[in-house]
Amino acid sequence: MLRRAFLALALLPLLANAAENKRPQVMLETNYGNIVIELYPDKAPKTVKNFLRYVNEGFYDGTLFHRVISDFMIQGGGYTADMKRKVTHDPIPNEADNGLHNRIGYVAMARTSDPHSATSQFFINVNNNSFLDFREKTPRGWGYAVFGRVIKGFRVVNRIRQVPTGWKNGMKDVPLEPVIIKRARQIQ
Repeated sequence: MLRRAFLALALLPLLANAAENKRPQVMLETNYGNIVIELYPDKAPKTVKNFLRYVNEGFYDGTLFHRVISDFMIQGGGYTADMKRKVTHDPIPNEADNGLHNRIGYVAMARTSDPHSATSQFFINVNNNSFLDFREKTPRGWGYAVFGRVIKGFRVVNRIRQVPTGWKNGMKDVPLEPVIIKRARQIQ
């Protein structure tokens, strides 16, 4: 009995550390199925905080994967189902120099040509896109900040990457049938 109590006390710090080291997870419920993304606040703290802010505000609910390029990435988080751009919070600093890479299944922030212009839009890499990785702190070398990876639902990602696309509202590579993020929620 005493041995069990001692063992339990000895394991408590390990169990506490395991609980503390759990990374946040977000589920994207889409009309193609669910995708679970594990986030890396230790590598991209500002980006993860920003993403979770949008998730917890319900911002992504009813938005589209509005840009799909089958051998590159699927992008979402900025447009309503009727292709209206949503109003966002201020841009965040680019954290692409965090050691993470734009590999298959990894999630990064979309942005304009300004390296520090990311707001709500994100993309899931469906190819190894090393040309998007950080190289140097110059306008051309900043790269795109990776902040998470798909841990469940990559079959759903693959289904989405194969949808027929075309031109819509002056934009290229838009799915011809809407790919909707019905709901985004933090599950861990």
